[in-house]
Amino acid sequence: MVSHDLLARAGADNRSDLLTTGEVAALLGVTRQHVVNLCTRGELPFELVSTHRRVRREDLEEFIASSHGATKDQRRSLWLGYALAGQVAVDPELALSVARGNLDLMRSSASPRTGRVWFDAWQAILERGPAAVMSTLTSDTVRARELRQHAPFAGLLSDDQRGAALGAFQTYDRRRPSR
Repeated sequence: MVSHDLLARAGADNRSDLLTTGEVAALLGVTRQHVVNLCTRGELPFELVSTHRRVRREDLEEFIASSHGATKDQRRSLWLGYALAGQVAVDPELALSVARGNLDLMRSSASPRTGRVWFDAWQAILERGPAAVMSTLTSDTVRARELRQHAPFAGLLSDDQRGAALGAFQTYDRRRPSR
């Protein structure tokens, strides 16, 4: 069961920081059932909202930090984030313009429920400028991992640049010590 401390920390003001088991599963790269099992075994704190389990973002971050770290997909996404950050550093005006245009397209083609949180988060980051964008693209926090999954930078890297970055990732990720 959920401790009173956890419920107190969650509070009504932090409802937007509550993730569904499906969202947690997507972030961890596992099945929803695996997340339910982690909750049931007490490995991942949760609270019940009606009859549904919800996991606080902060608790998920602690769980990830104490576990094996990023999945291969998340490490690849971070590597591409480095390449994108390089493009932002070289031509910030072009990079932010591409991102703003893509964000507008993403908003117009998404259903009302899909991605609003991510669109709003990217909008705020873009408004803070190139340094905030590069910081997000190169951060390995859970929040940055989530944001990179919804990044509005399609087309910023050429096919050759993207291929070179992914090739380099494969080379260096193989050399990574196992945990």
